[in-house]
Amino acid sequence: MGVYLVSVGAEEWFGDEEDGWGEVASALNAELRRRGLPPYEDVPPETGFAPGSGQAFEEKLAPSMTGFLTLCQTHLSREESEILCGWTVLVPFSLDEEIWLSIESADYESMVVGAPQVLPLAERMAAAVDLPAETPATCDNLDLSTWFSHQAKELATMRTGPWTKDLDTAFYAALFLRAAQHSIRRGCPVIFT
Repeated sequence: MGVYLVSVGAEEWFGDEEDGWGEVASALNAELRRRGLPPYEDVPPETGFAPGSGQAFEEKLAPSMTGFLTLCQTHLSREESEILCGWTVLVPFSLDEEIWLSIESADYESMVVGAPQVLPLAERMAAAVDLPAETPATCDNLDLSTWFSHQAKELATMRTGPWTKDLDTAFYAALFLRAAQHSIRRGCPVIFT
């Protein structure tokens, strides 16, 4: 179990079954129309995991976020920190401001933000920790989690830099960066589940 950050394809995004995000998709489109914006309907189909393909995104949020939240407080405004870390749904298009959706069937609210707004904030955090070039560019099947659990630890013994001081913080800097990049590149939503 635990919390995962995953990409969602069209079938699950528009699906009405228990695991589907149809209610969120409908509520988001209603809110976009209310704001005079086009609905978000061009969601790519679900893809399987193929190492290094960059077609799917899945990462588990296991490490502590404490160091990363402190880093955000140091380098971002409170509003920027909330945009970077507070969303439930990341969409691949620009939004002037976050959208809060009340989901009655699940009795919770989803915060939707645009990946183009998250990306520059995530880039600032990645620059603050000076992520190494070896950090995986795609996150198909826990690629970041695996890399930070093994290769990053080895690399940190041979190379110094801010990222080596707290690998959990570096993990989250990479996670939010790669999530925003993936959403924009694939044109798909990325969600916390």
